[in-house]
Amino acid sequence: MLSAIFNAFRVPELRNKILFSMMIVALYRLGAYIPVPGIPVEQLMERFQSLASTNQTISFLNLFSGNALSRFSVLSLGIMPYITSSIIIQLMQGVIPALQSWSKEGESGQKKLTQATRYVTLALGLINAVGYLFLFQSSQYGLVLPESVPTSLTSVVIVFTLMAGVALIMWMGELITQRGIGNGMSLIIFANIVSGFPSAIVTSLGYGTGNVTPQSIGITVLIIAVVLVVIPGIVLIERAQRRIPINYAKRIQGRRVMGGSNTYIPLKVNGAGVIPIIFTSSLLYFPAQLAAFFQVEWLNTLSGWLTTGWLNWVLTFGLIVFFCFFYTSMVFNPEDTASNLQKQGGFIPGIRPGNATINYISNILMRITLPGAFYIGVIAVVPSILFAFTNQSLIQAFGGTSILIMVGVALDTMTQIESQLKMHHYEGFFN
Repeated sequence: MLSAIFNAFRVPELRNKILFSMMIVALYRLGAYIPVPGIPVEQLMERFQSLASTNQTISFLNLFSGNALSRFSVLSLGIMPYITSSIIIQLMQGVIPALQSWSKEGESGQKKLTQATRYVTLALGLINAVGYLFLFQSSQYGLVLPESVPTSLTSVVIVFTLMAGVALIMWMGELITQRGIGNGMSLIIFANIVSGFPSAIVTSLGYGTGNVTPQSIGITVLIIAVVLVVIPGIVLIERAQRRIPINYAKRIQGRRVMGGSNTYIPLKVNGAGVIPIIFTSSLLYFPAQLAAFFQVEWLNTLSGWLTTGWLNWVLTFGLIVFFCFFYTSMVFNPEDTASNLQKQGGFIPGIRPGNATINYISNILMRITLPGAFYIGVIAVVPSILFAFTNQSLIQAFGGTSILIMVGVALDTMTQIESQLKMHHYEGFFN
């Protein structure tokens, strides 16, 4: 692996992409420390730290913003509006014919989908910005805006600053994707999650309160050791795939003989990635966000049931399994695959073209998606159960969602770099 890293920096083009990506991520992390204008930062941070320890919703959102929410910085909304927007656009492709036709138009259609994702992201950013402003001005936080400027003007400036932050995050992510090593939005999420580890380790050890004990040190070391043991298992399952063999019949076009080759269709065990976890979290924490914004008693009760305790664990596991099957069916269509194979003269050995091929692919997809869904559900729920019984902030920081995202982004990034290394005749990471 070290030789692959050295080789990556030997290639000028690849080295420039890596350094450019690192620069954009560094600028993004710098923006997480710049507060919005007109906010008493010290007062807000004190109230936030005291309430985040008991409010899992705020802690979850703060984790994915890279602790920018706790400072109410210009990038407080983080990447979540864009992620939610991307999920909405992908799901709507199966419902809205125009979006479905765009997805089949190649590069021009992809540009239209990207533009639609941007508009939806800004709309969600506006809703979140107004909601956070109401939240921080509620009785929970008691945030008082300075009296030197009219409150209404300050509120408008805050909302538009947060929306500008969302647009800036989108721009940075697209820059990394186009001019960097790719996976721009994923790398930003990776940076956000990793940035919270040092503070979580310090808190777990007890340095913040001055209560460093052999017990706290032992628990911290044990948690880190368990995570280091779990990561190779996650890597193994993330790269696991079921390969369906494909043969292509020989055919003559003009003077050339086409086909006659053998290949395969790779079906990943975890084909949905972390999308089911993110979508499940957004669904379960939505009532909690409404309760925090509007302070309605019955919403507070409902959000308490949905975000903590055994009901949250059961619903989280069930919804993750459901969304694994749902999302996999959205991104992989056995009918389209069988149709394309038949048009290109390909077939699965021993399986007749047409409905038999569709049924064969669907059965295999069902059999590998089920263990993948259970695997994601266990990874997501078990850390929440452990956190509920131990109240260890390090378990929350090193939760299943965080580890899955980090491992997935790291593997995708390494794959991107490896493909470019092989173009220059160097060995990659996975050789």
